[in-house]
Amino acid sequence: MVVSLSGGGGANPGLAVDAVWIAQTAAPSEDSLCSAPALSRLVRHRVAAGETLDTIAQQYGLLSATLMGFNPAVQGGRVSVGQELVIPPYNGIRVRVAPGQTWVQVAQAYDRQADLLFEINGCVSAVPAEIFVPGINWFPGVSTAASAHNPTPTRPSPLQGYPLPERAEVVVNFGWQPAPDRNEVVFNTGVALAATATTPVLAVGAGTVAFVGTDPVYGNLVVVNHADGLQTRYANLTEMAVTVGQTVSQGARLGRVAARDERVESYLFFEVRLNSDLGWVAQNPHDLVPAMALR
Repeated sequence: MVVSLSGGGGANPGLAVDAVWIAQTAAPSEDSLCSAPALSRLVRHRVAAGETLDTIAQQYGLLSATLMGFNPAVQGGRVSVGQELVIPPYNGIRVRVAPGQTWVQVAQAYDRQADLLFEINGCVSAVPAEIFVPGINWFPGVSTAASAHNPTPTRPSPLQGYPLPERAEVVVNFGWQPAPDRNEVVFNTGVALAATATTPVLAVGAGTVAFVGTDPVYGNLVVVNHADGLQTRYANLTEMAVTVGQTVSQGARLGRVAARDERVESYLFFEVRLNSDLGWVAQNPHDLVPAMALR
């Protein structure tokens, strides 16, 4: 399941702005196995009367956050008539890379696929001083300097549980990946965990239930808000066992996994999001839920 890059802000979980399939095409050019580097395809847009940051982002199929990351002067969310904006070809951020780093090291720093970074930056063996990293939503404080090592959290994540009774196979992972049925690169905002129908779904940490109901994108969904501005979403449920406003502890049963038709394996779709000025921004569950860390 591939869903949109970010949700809405405030106490509302921001479900209405999500779309089930959002793809960014990265097709190779006719005369090369690789596209030109993403940073060589930046275009410039001069703000016209009546335009806003949101309408400009929509015109280019981007998030407003992406334009903020590439244009520090508009990070307050406002544009001025006549102002010139830099527009990248995809959602993502520009990153400075220290000399000597490899594609594998940069990929590990941003939890991306090394082959994807290699291709979207022009298929050069030596990592350039500046590269484009797709699928990272800019927000105040996001790192734009690649490090060979991920920073160590200053305190443990409040999400110390696991969303199912037992560790499950990851059917679809978080982040950018090739679409299996078309020549596109797509971004997935969560993970799909294989689980038989009616398997209990569990809260990965203590928190307050923010949403319980049916959503056109997620189906039956439970959303829980946690400490440190974190939120978890549990989708594809057949039953929901909690109510909005209810306080839950780690391991509390939120519902059960829904059955799929005979052609599709049943699964739990699980997201972790971080609250920011730009809304609830999707995060990699492997980074914030230790029990889900890749082994």
